[in-house]
Amino acid sequence: MTRRKIATMLAAMAVPSAAFLAPGRAHGAAPIPVTLYKNPSCTCCEGYARYLDQNGFKVDVEPTNDLAEISRKAGIPQELEGCHTSFIGNYVVDGHVSVKTIRKLLDEKPAIAGITLPGMPSGSPGMDGEKTSSLIVYAISRDGTPPQVFDVD
Repeated sequence: MTRRKIATMLAAMAVPSAAFLAPGRAHGAAPIPVTLYKNPSCTCCEGYARYLDQNGFKVDVEPTNDLAEISRKAGIPQELEGCHTSFIGNYVVDGHVSVKTIRKLLDEKPAIAGITLPGMPSGSPGMDGEKTSSLIVYAISRDGTPPQVFDVD
């Protein structure tokens, strides 16, 4: 084996693949598809989509002027609506929910419609500013029972 061939092999071994650079992704794992509906003029939703893309998801952003209607049809109570509405697997994920909480949802597979982080909390994924308090993510039932706390970030 030539020195050049050995140097090339060592260099290839020293450079991590992109799969290793994405936090929370198993080597070779396919990205998890997400459809994210957002108001056409909202920029923080784009930041949230980038956050998901950087953490093992593949986001398809769909601008819409009917966001409230999409959230309502998905079962999100108006007082708990987030900034945007995403569909991941069999669940709705409303608002700036962390990847940690989304992975908990997908791993545990609870019998719920989805989860929501109401409003646009400062310091949440995709939002500017500092996080000033814990973020409460609510579980939304399929049967209309009142929302319950799902996770606290």
